[in-house]
Amino acid sequence: MNISQFITESEALAEEIVAQRRDFHRHPELGFQEHRTAGVVADAMNGLGLKVRTGVAETGVIALLEGKRPNPTILLRFDMDALPIQEETGASYTSTVDGVMHACGHDGHTAIGMTVAKLLHSHRQDLPGTIKFVFQPAEEGLNGAERMVEEGVLLDPVPDYTLSMHLWNDKPVGWIGITPGPAMAGSERLEIEITGRGGHAASPHQAVDPVLAAAQVICALQSVVSRNLDPCQAAVVSVTQVRAGDAFNVIPSKALLKGTIRTFGGEVRDLVLQRVKEIAGGVAQAMGCEAQVKVERLTPPVVNNRALATKLQSLVKRVYPETTVDTEEVAMGSEDMAFMMEDIPGCYMFVGSSNPAKGLDASHHNPHFDFDEVVLPRAAALMAVSAWMLLEGD
Repeated sequence: MNISQFITESEALAEEIVAQRRDFHRHPELGFQEHRTAGVVADAMNGLGLKVRTGVAETGVIALLEGKRPNPTILLRFDMDALPIQEETGASYTSTVDGVMHACGHDGHTAIGMTVAKLLHSHRQDLPGTIKFVFQPAEEGLNGAERMVEEGVLLDPVPDYTLSMHLWNDKPVGWIGITPGPAMAGSERLEIEITGRGGHAASPHQAVDPVLAAAQVICALQSVVSRNLDPCQAAVVSVTQVRAGDAFNVIPSKALLKGTIRTFGGEVRDLVLQRVKEIAGGVAQAMGCEAQVKVERLTPPVVNNRALATKLQSLVKRVYPETTVDTEEVAMGSEDMAFMMEDIPGCYMFVGSSNPAKGLDASHHNPHFDFDEVVLPRAAALMAVSAWMLLEGD
């Protein structure tokens, strides 16, 4: 297979892929509610004659493209869900759903996946293996990937490799990040309930103030990373929600803190969790209160198979010689694709999508988020070529 052929064919589909992306953007759907999106995807996959399974993890879609040989099998994953954010881009294709928008590029991912399926299907007679297309719901904090794993996405057939990508507005079009080893952090949901004794705000000496204790805990937690970890190691502890009381003149009996912890696992994770619990409990006790700390694991870290990542770095340079290939990009954001990569060798790629000259450089999860659509056919070609070459063993 001539790799330049995929590039030419993908660019010929540029108008179509942009139209698909804009359609998804106008009709965003939150996690496990992607009924319209899944329907569009399923119709397209059925139209190609693929073996299609719907309703996986409620709204997920799996489509199987079998080539001239049943093995190896490569799983290509594309997430579909939007975010509970009111769009402020002013784009002609702005969201039609109040309070919901595609602020992370998943509309682009879905359109890319549909295009990759079309590209590979057009060469199915020569396809040296099997492609399992996975259109995943609920990536944004709801662990749709974990649900899909539980419902058999990694079975029948078992993939030999997984590939996934993310449009990346932190970097410009023409940049691609492929990092051997850890690429994105694992995440935990943190909840700290601080209990004191309520009372009249005018008589604080008769109460035990959990709000004051909560403030001290928040400040003290900043020392977990800065004073417990080797400066060359990475972790994040962020308190993002504070809730206490219902009246201006009442000291409440409880205060609730919520937040997130990000690490790459191992001893660093163990140490961070230990120190969060010790500090929250100790500071609360020193303020006369009690603290209950709950930590819920959300996702493991995304860890790229080193051999696979190295192979894809070389491939990208062949496909797009002018592209900057970054081998050290690491993000503290989390990604539930990690569940599919825990037992199957995989690689997660970042594809630069911003264009400051066009004003398309707002960060992810921002109401002004949008990306340069010129990246869409390029990303589709990259995924198609990567899958093909891995099937060939190149």
